Amino acid sequence: MKRTVSFILAALMALSCAFLSGCASKEAGDQLETIKSRGKIIVAMEGVWAPWTYHDAAGDLVGFDTEVAKAIAEKLGVEAEFKEGDFDALFVGFEQGVYDIIVNEVEITESRSAMYDFTEPYAYIHTALIVRGDNEEIKSFSDLAGRTTANSNGSTYAAMAEELGATVLTVPTLEETLSMVLDGRAEATLNADQSFYDFMDQHPEANLKIVDLTEEASFVAIPIRKGDESASLNAAISKAIRELREDGTLKAISEKYLGMDITSNN
Repeated sequence: MKRTVSFILAALMALSCAFLSGCASKEAGDQLETIKSRGKIIVAMEGVWAPWTYHDAAGDLVGFDTEVAKAIAEKLGVEAEFKEGDFDALFVGFEQGVYDIIVNEVEITESRSAMYDFTEPYAYIHTALIVRGDNEEIKSFSDLAGRTTANSNGSTYAAMAEELGATVLTVPTLEETLSMVLDGRAEATLNADQSFYDFMDQHPEANLKIVDLTEEASFVAIPIRKGDESASLNAAISKAIRELREDGTLKAISEKYLGMDITSNN
């Protein structure tokens, strides 16, 4: 039901763009030039996935991805306008032209690469298998067959859990996934290791632990719509990411929100 509602909302947003200004567009023409003429780049993100994108105590949208998007927009000479929604609905709206880009801890995968182009990666993460502290039955990814996990609908973590034979219960926020593990509604969750460490910094009493980690890092990047009209946007954002890495901006943002630098694959 949640997925159906997300698709309906995204479709309604796309229809409204025919009547209201301020939406991205899939019409013919260079996408980068369209963005520069508009003076803003429309960025989609969840807004509920700390420390990547969330609202602080004052209600302001903050987070690693939020600041990275703002820094990229500044490099492009435009402002970043943020639109929030459920993870799976972000891609629906993106494909329909409601948003220019998605900046929301999007990992490059084979299936996504078949649908979208990607910028240069701006972060590198490992997937953690998280269980309750007293769980001695799940010790590795191979133990997930026949188990239940909690993850975001449409996420790489949900897809990975399903591939490993788990039944996935979908929820919209990281805190909810971990709460479901804590109270026994789910046996495990797969998530970025840094998201888990941030949660534990905020909730040191939480009875949770990591029992397995992927060896290879996943590449986090920005999906770009395929087509010649988006090639210059991809090149410009990738150039901005390289410059932000070289001048230390990415590292500073990462250390601010994650306590360490995850912007270099060393």
